[in-house]
Amino acid sequence: MRRFLLALLAAAVVVAAAALLLGDDGPPPATADEATAVNLPQGRIVGFVDGRGAYAWLGIPFARPPVEELRWRAPLPPAPSAEPLVATSVGTPCMQFANMLADFEDADGDGIIGGEDCLFLNVHAPAGAPGDGRKRPVMFWNHGGGNSIGHAGLYDGSALATRHDVVLVTANYRLGPFGWFSHPALREAGANAADASGNYGTLDAVRALEWVRENIAAFGGDAGNVTIFGESAGGMNVMSLLVSHRAAGLFHRAVVQSGGLTITPRATAEGFAEGLPPGAVPGHANSSAETLAALLAHRNMAPDKPAARRLAQSMGNEDIRALLRGANAAELLSLYREDEAGGLGMFRFPDIIADGAILPEGPPEELFASAANYNAVPTMLGTNRDETKLFMALSPQWVERRFWFFPRIKDPQAYERAARYGSDRWKESGVDSLARLLSAAQGNSVYAYRFDWDEQTTMFGFDLSQAMGAAHGLEIGFVFGGFDGTSSAVGDIYDEARIPQRDALSASMMSYWAEFAHAGNPGRGRDGGEVAWTPWSNEPGADKMIIFDTPRDGGIRMSAEEVTLAGLKARLLADNSFPNREERCFAYVNLFRGSAAYDAAEYAGLGGGEGCSAYPPDEFEMF
Repeated sequence: MRRFLLALLAAAVVVAAAALLLGDDGPPPATADEATAVNLPQGRIVGFVDGRGAYAWLGIPFARPPVEELRWRAPLPPAPSAEPLVATSVGTPCMQFANMLADFEDADGDGIIGGEDCLFLNVHAPAGAPGDGRKRPVMFWNHGGGNSIGHAGLYDGSALATRHDVVLVTANYRLGPFGWFSHPALREAGANAADASGNYGTLDAVRALEWVRENIAAFGGDAGNVTIFGESAGGMNVMSLLVSHRAAGLFHRAVVQSGGLTITPRATAEGFAEGLPPGAVPGHANSSAETLAALLAHRNMAPDKPAARRLAQSMGNEDIRALLRGANAAELLSLYREDEAGGLGMFRFPDIIADGAILPEGPPEELFASAANYNAVPTMLGTNRDETKLFMALSPQWVERRFWFFPRIKDPQAYERAARYGSDRWKESGVDSLARLLSAAQGNSVYAYRFDWDEQTTMFGFDLSQAMGAAHGLEIGFVFGGFDGTSSAVGDIYDEARIPQRDALSASMMSYWAEFAHAGNPGRGRDGGEVAWTPWSNEPGADKMIIFDTPRDGGIRMSAEEVTLAGLKARLLADNSFPNREERCFAYVNLFRGSAAYDAAEYAGLGGGEGCSAYPPDEFEMF
């Protein structure tokens, strides 16, 4: 019953995006094998041989534990150890709310798992790679999860490593307020730019890449050929590394899966959200100032939140630092409200902060105006055709339960319409607008894709191919080559009759990704037999992207399709399929608010008559 329920709720897609990657044979055996032993400056490390015959090393520290006085500081290199490290199990995940993307037990039942001592990485390599003298491309994975959940141990790189002769690294990074937290009190006198940046999760990725540069040769990898890739928040983190001069020279190709780039102004990350004087720009609801006030209120140091804000403003920096650094990690995380999204555990907070040192200020049009402004490397950008369906399928706004159990889409036509607009907007912001900028700056080294596979099964009348389709995160299993992990929900979303076609598409995608890592150009894949994947072209009518699908739905093919904000707006304004004004207003807000395309006057008069004036934009939430 539980496995059916998970699949039916569509959360299986998220699980399939991670837990399935543990491999076709389940968790690898945890028996150390001296054949895998490597000697690093930090000490001797012994791994194991996994179920695919790959060498694996799990739970390697790449930095000192960021605890106590090292909380909210740039990570430091790990201390050497005289004792060998038996690297047969993944390290502790970073602090997060309990969720379906973390296979760790909530032992004390407080709804929080992981810890602050969490900066570990994992390495998968072809058998015998250490010491054979060869240099293989390195693929460095940034996991997703809204920068607030997930961990690197969910992703098994052994299939890519063994099939395509690469060394694959997955790394944890600090999450939530431990990974991104900018407060003036933490910018102590004499603090260096990294410690004062607030971008500790970003700096964790930089430190892990520095570890790769210093150590990966011992595992058979080439530090001079590193591809960073990631999905969702991991894709956004890849984009942040592209614009961070601190990461310059640490990678040589980049793959962004369902990502994009949104940089948070420091004022938003630090300011109060409420109780402001007239005309003041509000900060984020979970800004550092609001978090400090919440901590004061939680400890009953103030009678209510307004009083806590006033108290926070009266405190000196030394007292604030002592309070924040001395707080228990679980207490700090508990100040944030977990979003109610099917047990995903994510929450909103300001991340990827424009501190001016680690991450620059300015919109993408400025950051990518010239290749001299950023770390210009061959780049792949892509989204899934039905990105937003994952979140819609988890929302009671779109899906109801009949007899307390059987999910049904409330209005299939409205569901498809909202999913199409939302997913196309994701493509515009995460792929097309960026591809136009990058290709203009760096030439024919930008590649785009769209993942269209939607051949799931139907259960008790609930069509998963309609409810989820090519949903957010679904492509990860195709890229890593794993579909039958330890989660019982994973296999449930697939139509058994279509598994050969699924696996063939996965093999092609793996081949493209690996060829990109080897050569900086996906071309025709590693074996040279795939459809030619050509670079993005800014020429009108020219091919822009490759589409990934099975032959039944057109197969793998190039396409000239492109999404622009202007085109989306024209489509929405001409769309007469909306049954009521509120739904049209909802679509306008969620497509354009926060962008140059949003026009308050146009919104107020949308559709004539009273327009959307009866629907304040702040009242709409997408999912």
